[in-house]
Amino acid sequence: MDKLRITGGRPLHGTVQISGAKNAALPEMCAALLTADAVTLNNVPRLRDVATMRQLLDSMGVHTETSGDGVGMSFRAGDPIRPEASYDLVKTMRASVLVLGPLLARFGQARVSLPGGCAIGSRPVDQHIKGMQAMGAEIDVEHGYMVARLAPGRSRLHGARIATDMVTVTGTENFLMAAALADGETLLENAAQEPEISDLAEMLIAMGARIEGHGTSRIHIQGVDRLKGCTHQVVADRIETGTFLCAVAATGGDVRLRHGRADHLEAVIDKLREAGATVEAGKDAEGDFIHVRSSGRLKAQSFRTTEYPGFPTDMQAQFMALNSISQGTSKVTETIFENRFMHVNELVRLGAHVQTDGKVAVVEGVDKLQGATVMATDLRASASLVIAGLVAEGETIVDRIYHLDRGYDQMEAKLRTIGADIERVR
Repeated sequence: MDKLRITGGRPLHGTVQISGAKNAALPEMCAALLTADAVTLNNVPRLRDVATMRQLLDSMGVHTETSGDGVGMSFRAGDPIRPEASYDLVKTMRASVLVLGPLLARFGQARVSLPGGCAIGSRPVDQHIKGMQAMGAEIDVEHGYMVARLAPGRSRLHGARIATDMVTVTGTENFLMAAALADGETLLENAAQEPEISDLAEMLIAMGARIEGHGTSRIHIQGVDRLKGCTHQVVADRIETGTFLCAVAATGGDVRLRHGRADHLEAVIDKLREAGATVEAGKDAEGDFIHVRSSGRLKAQSFRTTEYPGFPTDMQAQFMALNSISQGTSKVTETIFENRFMHVNELVRLGAHVQTDGKVAVVEGVDKLQGATVMATDLRASASLVIAGLVAEGETIVDRIYHLDRGYDQMEAKLRTIGADIERVR
């Protein structure tokens, strides 16, 4: 099992390129099921989850190809398609549930295993089921699978008003894709507003979908009879961007993040500026960039995770690592997932002073962390341990980094290009 060996204490300097967003690429790969035409995605991140999704689509009969550099992928979902997502693939990746909407919309049936993924808390699929039922699907849960089909007498899904009990990102994405081919208008209330959802909507519009209101909590979709193929550029990964911003802020240095989108990360950038880091954003001939500089010890910042555009739960662990070596005491409140403090015990092994009580963690900044062997427990927890290792004295070993590979495209290689002493141990 791969590990990372990190020797801390080096400021970061240079330029790093931000990859495409995993949370945009995965639903956009599933959207290829909505048409028999060719769909091409560019700026696809080279991740374990992307490879798993490709395997899943391959198993259904989708013809897939990858460019030589691995960041371009093409898909053709002609007939016949086997509308089933088996447990062997779905168990490792919750995003596999995103095939449900496209399969129902185009083929009228689906058999999808209940999903897995990071063990960070309960993420039920009941919202997906209720929404699809409102659009005319019949869904039963049998032997660990969602078995879905159109209601008798129907040849396609129909439009509906869907108001979810909670804000759900994958639910919004599933409904968007299903409604694009439904008969009539669908109104999504309480829709998630993440940039990755807007990116998916823009791709669907390029395929011929009629969508308005994406990026807000109220989305209108007018179903069409057929969607066509398209070529689409995957939006830059805001969580990778935020992770590198925290790494530079923690270690000190001066780094430009190529393709980073500041408008997708305002809550995190505001906290970094309040902490004392200098963060500037702009656009040049090569596109968007964010420039971050940090010198000296920063001031600890309290924050509360909320749905977008609030402070993202996917940045909580990384910012806690920064708070661990900042001046003062901070309070971190996690409102999204109940098990998202699993990284705390590992940060404590490195010398951090953190106490948790339910949804709240109190972080008392220390002068320095000390290297140790730690274990990644989930995707974002692994990133927080890398940041902590970059500032710790001596050597840090981060074990179980297969979590990291699910969401970061060659993280250690990118960190080396900006001066980190980090290597993968196989």
